Amino acid sequence: MGLLIFGLFVVVIAIVAGIAMKNSRAGMAGKIISVVGAIVGLVFIIMSCFATVPTGHTGILTTFGKVEDTTYEAGVHFILPWQKVVNMDNRVQKLTKDMEAFSSDIQEVSLIYTLNYRIESSQAQKLYKTVGTNFATTIIEPKIEDAVKTITAQYNAENLVSKRAELGDKIENLLTESLASYNIVVTGTAVENLDFTNEFTNAVEAKQVAEQNKIKAKTEQERETMEKEEELKRNEAAAQSAAKVAKTEAEAAAEVAKIQANADLEVSKIQADAAEYAGQKEAAKNKAISESITDELLEYNYILQWDGKLPETYMGTDKVTTILDITK
Repeated sequence: MGLLIFGLFVVVIAIVAGIAMKNSRAGMAGKIISVVGAIVGLVFIIMSCFATVPTGHTGILTTFGKVEDTTYEAGVHFILPWQKVVNMDNRVQKLTKDMEAFSSDIQEVSLIYTLNYRIESSQAQKLYKTVGTNFATTIIEPKIEDAVKTITAQYNAENLVSKRAELGDKIENLLTESLASYNIVVTGTAVENLDFTNEFTNAVEAKQVAEQNKIKAKTEQERETMEKEEELKRNEAAAQSAAKVAKTEAEAAAEVAKIQANADLEVSKIQADAAEYAGQKEAAKNKAISESITDELLEYNYILQWDGKLPETYMGTDKVTTILDITK
């Protein structure tokens, strides 16, 4: 629209200048200036009939400020001189907001919240018609502040730290739902630089130190208890082992005594059998000898043992026999 007005203005000036210079000495020069001015004005008027939509944008067509139903994709488009194309950025954009909120236990917390978003290109016309191009300030920032404060108030200060991921997810879900009605798509969020007052930070640190000391003491106590239990188990195991060894030794000694007694019994039996056998053998021998002794054998043995000296006499049962009688 500005180019159209400027072009018309140049054309009008050129025509007026040409008429004014027509009867003057510079008539020819005036004509040339008038023609050139008119051409320049027409160029501006023609330029006002074209609009360019950059890549990643959607063109919204308006006529004297009224939003038309037509939208344009990226490229160059022909429009009427009195029409205008408003470019809406439908790429992913980033909005970062510093803010303060309160936890459920009334602790002040400072944070930086970052939102990545984009507009629905097919609904860019509706967003421009209802909100305009300044939708980030008009819609998104207030929605961020409301969502962050609403969700933060559901957690106490300690949980805000330990459940930071959960906090971020809930804020993102709430923002996604609330911005969808404006055809704004949430593509990502982040809770950054979550910070508390110095007093609360010191109190948390002191509590953490106390918890750590408590855990340490509990761990030491459990370790000592475990060591005592292990020692008791070792003592019980040693006592059981000693009792088992004593029992084994007693059983072994009893078995050895039994074996020794059996061995002694066997030896006694063998010895008795041997003595009996020897006695039987001697008796048999004696019997055999007694059965084999005859008068002739006795006489023969006597002769074998004789030393060559003859007795003059020997006593018999019924008479006295001389040596001559023996030799007969």
